[in-house]
Amino acid sequence: MSSIAETTLYRKLYTQSLTEFKRRQSIEVNIGNVPLGGKQPIRVQSMTTVDTMDTEGSIAQAIRMIDAGCEYVRITAPSIKEAQNLQNIKEGLRAKGYQTPLVADIHFTPNAAELAAGIVEKVRVNPGNYADKKKFEIIEYTDEQYQEELQRIRERFEPLVKLCKANKTAMRIGTNHGSLSDRIMSRYGDTPLGMVESALEFLRICEDLAYYDIVISMKASNPQVMVQAYRLLVQKLDEEGLKPYPLHLGVTEAGEGEDGRIKSAMGIGALLEDGLGDTVRVSLTEEPEAEMPVGKKLVDRYLDRANHSSITPFDWQNASIEYSPYAYQKRTTKEVSNFGHDNVPRVIADYSTVNHLQVDDLKSVGHYYLPELDKWGMNDLGADYIYLGKQLIPFMMPNGLKVIQDYSTWQKEKEQSYPALTIDEYMTAADLGDTLRFLYVQWSDFSEDLIKSIKNDHHLVLILSTDNSHAMAELRRVFFELMEQGLELPVVVKRDYAKENIELVQLYASTDVGGLLIDGWGDGIMLSNGQPENKEELLEQINQLNNLSFGILQAARTRMTKTEYISCPSCGRTLFDLQETTAMIRKRTDHLKGVKIGIMGCIVNGPGEMADADYGYVGSGKGKITLYRSKTVVKRGVPSEHAVDELIELIREDGRWLERTSEN
Repeated sequence: MSSIAETTLYRKLYTQSLTEFKRRQSIEVNIGNVPLGGKQPIRVQSMTTVDTMDTEGSIAQAIRMIDAGCEYVRITAPSIKEAQNLQNIKEGLRAKGYQTPLVADIHFTPNAAELAAGIVEKVRVNPGNYADKKKFEIIEYTDEQYQEELQRIRERFEPLVKLCKANKTAMRIGTNHGSLSDRIMSRYGDTPLGMVESALEFLRICEDLAYYDIVISMKASNPQVMVQAYRLLVQKLDEEGLKPYPLHLGVTEAGEGEDGRIKSAMGIGALLEDGLGDTVRVSLTEEPEAEMPVGKKLVDRYLDRANHSSITPFDWQNASIEYSPYAYQKRTTKEVSNFGHDNVPRVIADYSTVNHLQVDDLKSVGHYYLPELDKWGMNDLGADYIYLGKQLIPFMMPNGLKVIQDYSTWQKEKEQSYPALTIDEYMTAADLGDTLRFLYVQWSDFSEDLIKSIKNDHHLVLILSTDNSHAMAELRRVFFELMEQGLELPVVVKRDYAKENIELVQLYASTDVGGLLIDGWGDGIMLSNGQPENKEELLEQINQLNNLSFGILQAARTRMTKTEYISCPSCGRTLFDLQETTAMIRKRTDHLKGVKIGIMGCIVNGPGEMADADYGYVGSGKGKITLYRSKTVVKRGVPSEHAVDELIELIREDGRWLERTSEN
């Protein structure tokens, strides 16, 4: 799908409702003693990072994962010897009383998959690697050549399908955005449609052989691509009359710490919001047992979601808006000050509860005063606006920071700030003139009178919030209404998480706001999280929310303010310590704003799964690294002790290197 004109043809939705939470009803697939899909709960899983040939190490790590809540344990089997050793690992776990199903992860070796199918409860294959040609070069296939390749794939894949069917072994057909075959790339490009077609080719073979114990995944390191691919997959399964297979959700190579959690929640959460997903894996560059609590927090949010407050339905079939859930298009907005149109989304920090605001308090949002120079400085995460509520401005603000105040307070300080109004205040205000102003709105506020009043206000920005537990859907409903009514006002999305702990706020905000941003909706973000009584704690909270806001904008690719690391979560194929290496590369490059660096432990996770990266650092042998510029190999066999220096030199050659200073 190359344009909105094409994608708007897909008027059949990927979800039962855009406004009511309904979980997609997939078929149930038996995976050992833990069935998946149907009416089963959403499962949480992960993957071991120990060498598969280390039997005792693999058993010990699997036990730590299971004790942390892992319901399926995936183990890499890159060759016959690892596939054989799965038997020893399985027996060791069973002897210790652990019955958790095991999954063999296969990429390039059909014979290993066939062996594993007789040992473990599930086999994962990647269509782009399993039996397809993959030389990372563009090849133009004729229709005849394309069909010949499909026949060759069928001949390679059928034996595995028959073995799985005979052994009652489940299978995951797991497509990855960056590891599509040359043949798929030649016809569909590096697109969500290419990802879907890659899986469907294998799925059609399975259905021809009446084998249905299948789970499907559409993983990408870019949450936007990942979400579009899953939506399109569901639509295509229905369109072709194929069974509604369970979905395994994950943002591949999400990274570590807060960034990894933000990207994972943005992609996984946006799909869970629409009832899609039967199992999740949060791919963090951390110990695998650290992934389970994050995944559990994501899925637990939907345990009681069906009881949310009702939202006015949206008639998707007859809508006049130009929007497709399968392709990104930024909502058309007019420019109001520095909001909307081609401006990046703005960050508003809430200081309304900070009493006795002082100059140093603004450090929490990236603005700092330099007394020796008598000037202000700002870092890359400097907020654009602060909201003071009813408080007066206590000192001269830095030039890069603007102030928003409640309307009643603004009336006293009109020259120094901008007003935020309730609907009643907005309808009766007579003194706004040409000033930038903000209007608080929720879905329930959208009456004919309001629409008429705001339609031709060229100085207005909406601050949109919701109290509905089905938050993203209600916020999205407002954007649908704005587009239906032809209202091109910029919108700041405001969310208050009422004293939730910071990790839940990270996950929830990344879902609620990030899920809108990846569809092209939202011109700003404003987060709050209760009111700590201690000022020091409050400033720390403001700092965390400010960093989170910029992190969400970065993960949604709408405002790049820092270096992005696309790092795999490690597995038994990894050829170096991923956590240590990622930390080392981050230490030397984290000042390169907007540069994307892929850090992959082996060739399987190399040029493929780091598809979005500008540069790649990939393990290619013991103590050896291959460096990439995008998907192109630049240097092979670089000794690991020199590889980071060589990576930096590569960035320098491209004119993208900056020397680190106190300001960056």
